Amino acid sequence: MRTDVRDAHDASAAAAEEWKSWHDRRTAKVSEPHGPLSLTGTHWLADHVDGRIPAVPGVWREDGDEVVLSAGAGDGLTADGEPLDGEIRLTPDRGPIGESRIAAGERRLVVLRREGLWAVRDFDPRSAARHAFRGIEATPYDSHWALPGRFHPYDEHRTVRVENADGVERGLGIAGEIVFDVDGAEHTLGVAVEPDGSLWAVFADTTSGNGSYRFRFLRPPAPAEDGTVLVDFNRALLPPCAFAEHFICPFPPPGNTLTIGVPAGERNLIAG
Repeated sequence: MRTDVRDAHDASAAAAEEWKSWHDRRTAKVSEPHGPLSLTGTHWLADHVDGRIPAVPGVWREDGDEVVLSAGAGDGLTADGEPLDGEIRLTPDRGPIGESRIAAGERRLVVLRREGLWAVRDFDPRSAARHAFRGIEATPYDSHWALPGRFHPYDEHRTVRVENADGVERGLGIAGEIVFDVDGAEHTLGVAVEPDGSLWAVFADTTSGNGSYRFRFLRPPAPAEDGTVLVDFNRALLPPCAFAEHFICPFPPPGNTLTIGVPAGERNLIAG
């Protein structure tokens, strides 16, 4: 075997092994006690004007840039690990779910703010979805879908209105687009830029709803200084709402429904 052919084979084998490790970590992550499978409700405070959320202890009310939670000893809530008997002012939780400030036994009650509206999310490790989880259906690594691409930032950040999984239209920020070729044809996806410089795309393709979930996420790494970036569909992700219907994932923005099939990456949830 020629050296260049052998090197290419070794590189592909290494990439496949790295993908398998990534897939195993991803499966373990989503099935953690407070992973996405444990979300049992997203409760908007505007829908509960008296501050009482069914099945969620305490009284929750918004007050400007904070949420005020009132609870008695009988509610069984803790704040920062200590029993809560009285009132506490809360801001949105930013860290890991398991480290959120308010807990009810094993449950974590997470404060969320989206477009000026407040909500409380209930993560319960005993959720039916978590106990029914059997894995993530994913296509084994295929180097054909690890594509060289280029990132083109927009002159100005754009916000488009897109429908979300809960049926509500919300703003989605788009900072530029990635351009890549598949079998000689050029395609583009609008992307957001994350705080660490990595990219995020919400996309669909001709397999969406027909062999794959209705849409997926793609998270390419931060582009190089010249704009080049790896567009690796082997790491296409199921969105959180594939694991629990209470997430409010955005649907693909205009232009992000590919005219080709992408039979790569995560495809569907496997549940018993």
